Amino acid sequence: MDELPLPALFEQAQKIHQTATESGCDQDVVRKGCQVLEKCEDMISKLGLFSANETKEDISTTNLKYILVPYYLGEMIEKIAQDDRIQILKASQAKLKEFLSFCEAMELIPKDELETSAQAGPNAFVDQRARKIARFKRQRAAESKLLEIMERKERRGRSTRAAALSTPVEAGEEELLDDDGEEEREAWLTTISLAICKACDLLEMLKKEEEMLSAVKERQLKEGEKEFSQAVLDERTKKAEAWHRDAAVRALYTKPAQPITCATFAQDVLEGRAQVSQAHEHKHQPMIFGPASLVAGGRTGERERMAAQVFQPHHRMPTMSIEEAGLKEMEIMNKWQERNIKLMEEANSAWHKDNKKMGPSEEDDEDEDDDAAVEKARRWDDWKDDNPRGAGNKKLTPCG
Repeated sequence: MDELPLPALFEQAQKIHQTATESGCDQDVVRKGCQVLEKCEDMISKLGLFSANETKEDISTTNLKYILVPYYLGEMIEKIAQDDRIQILKASQAKLKEFLSFCEAMELIPKDELETSAQAGPNAFVDQRARKIARFKRQRAAESKLLEIMERKERRGRSTRAAALSTPVEAGEEELLDDDGEEEREAWLTTISLAICKACDLLEMLKKEEEMLSAVKERQLKEGEKEFSQAVLDERTKKAEAWHRDAAVRALYTKPAQPITCATFAQDVLEGRAQVSQAHEHKHQPMIFGPASLVAGGRTGERERMAAQVFQPHHRMPTMSIEEAGLKEMEIMNKWQERNIKLMEEANSAWHKDNKKMGPSEEDDEDEDDDAAVEKARRWDDWKDDNPRGAGNKKLTPCG
């Protein structure tokens, strides 16, 4: 199980869940299904597939199915046979609540369900009945839609196979025949909607069962007063442990795990070629050629230097990865932008500061310069009046 990629683990868990839902299976199979789903949940949190800032439109079609992992885990936990049934019910309710809260953050739960569940008043029973009727209608609509999608896909597959037998498929047309991404996305969204309806019904049923078992347990404790104090202490200890466990589960979504920055490594993890624990070892290292003993050691002589250059590539090898180069370029651009902002501030505020710092002596000098310029302009006008344009060239012209 540790070596399987996430898609294979989810497919295996889905098969176990379907088998356990259709017919009662062995407890070993149920516990194995819980282990596989917990492994899927751990890999999803480490890979950072979902974020609190995303909605259903931002999630890719291939990752939509992983939203169902807490719902499958809650249903599988409920099927575990154990002496302390109350703890099983609490664990199952915690997973179902986690699934519903995540779907609410992703805007997958209808507004009618949220509005009616938030209301509490004298008409609580009427609202509860209306909510159950609306939920039942949504469940039937989702089941019929899934059945319609499956029949449409099956018909298209039969027609495609028949067309392939009669007419050979040319190169490049296979992708056109298998292009059903929108249909797959619609199917997964409908499956999630159906799971939301079932999770709400199952959550209400588990709450009622827990209340009944708690009442029976309290009655038994009242009959046996000797074991009362120890049982109360055990119950409080279990409640505290369950609260801390639920808080740790909620922290996975409130404080997301450190995402993987290397896209190629994340793809390798999804496809099973690498492990999440190797995240700190995926940094790019430049390739080393030549004898390892000479490359690793210090080259002091000409003979060692020439021997280490044997089988060297003709081009320069990269010294950093694409991610490191992008971060370096971003740092350079930030420094350049800060420097430009500083220069612009100095340029915009220099003349204003100079005018403020100007004293009375500088103002007198400017007045003297203005008077000298006016006097020079007047003398130039007088000279132009005494010497009109072309007056000294009359003797050079033929008619002069």
